[in-house]
Amino acid sequence: MKNIRFKIVNSCLVVAVVVILVVAAFHVRVGATADQVVVLRTSGMTCSSCVGKITKALQSERGVAATEVDLAGGLVIAGYDSKQVAPERLAKTVAATGFDSVVAQVLTPQQFKSLAGRDLGGKSPPGGCCGPRGCNSRQQEPE
Repeated sequence: MKNIRFKIVNSCLVVAVVVILVVAAFHVRVGATADQVVVLRTSGMTCSSCVGKITKALQSERGVAATEVDLAGGLVIAGYDSKQVAPERLAKTVAATGFDSVVAQVLTPQQFKSLAGRDLGGKSPPGGCCGPRGCNSRQQEPE
């Protein structure tokens, strides 16, 4: 009798785990890849809450693989699968969160990497976007 009870409990646990994994699989973007990168000129962002709101909205779009928000520069950058979503749709998604947003540029991931010096979603180079000296630094002119 004890042995049958353990089998039933174990079977129920296995079924529960399988159900949880199946449900979780629908929420995970398996293999999301970006063949295009859109740069959106976005105004009205003032704080990290704005960044979070925009990031969450873009990540909910099907086909979006990575997002970055440059608060100070007023840019939103998203890597996306061009077969699943258009850059204009991503601008509308950002606009729907309460910010003015227009497509400024569409690049390939390779073009983005050559301009930014890194992959989308990767770490910025040492010293930030302005190089090893950091932002607001002035190069000394030769005397």
